[in-house]
Amino acid sequence: MSISTKYYSLVGHLEKSAAVPLLLLRLVLAYGFYGPAKMKWKDINSVIDWFGSIGIPAPVFNAYLAAGTEMLGVVLLVLGLGTRLIAIPLVITMLVAIKTVHWTNGFEAADNGFEIPLYYTIMLLTLLVYGPGKWSVDYLIRRRS
Repeated sequence: MSISTKYYSLVGHLEKSAAVPLLLLRLVLAYGFYGPAKMKWKDINSVIDWFGSIGIPAPVFNAYLAAGTEMLGVVLLVLGLGTRLIAIPLVITMLVAIKTVHWTNGFEAADNGFEIPLYYTIMLLTLLVYGPGKWSVDYLIRRRS
C-alpha cells in the first residue's frame, strides 16, 4: 500500500469523525458564553451603566440584546439547534466586544486583549460553515426532512 493510499484512507476516517470536534466546539463555546451571560443577567443594570460609559449606543437595548443573545446561544449550541443561525449574532457580539472593549488592550488575553473573542469568532465561523455535526438536533431535523 502506497503512502498516498494510506494517507487518503486516514483522511476518510477523519472526515467520518467530524462530529466529534464539531460537538466539542459547540460545547466549549456554550461554556464560554455561559459565564458572561449569567453575569450580565445577574446585574443587568450594571451592564447597562457600563455600556453607556464606554459609548455603546442605546445601552439598555444593547445590554439586553447581548445578554439574551449569549444565553440563547448557550442553549442552542448545547442542543445543536439553529446552530448556523445563532452563530451570526454571536459573531456580531464578539466583533462588537473586540471593537469596544478589547482592541485597545492588544492581542493577549492576559491583558484583556482580543485573543479570546477572536478565537470564539473563528470557532463560530467554523460552525457557520460546517454546521453543528451529526450529534445535534439540527442534524436530526435535517435527516427527517
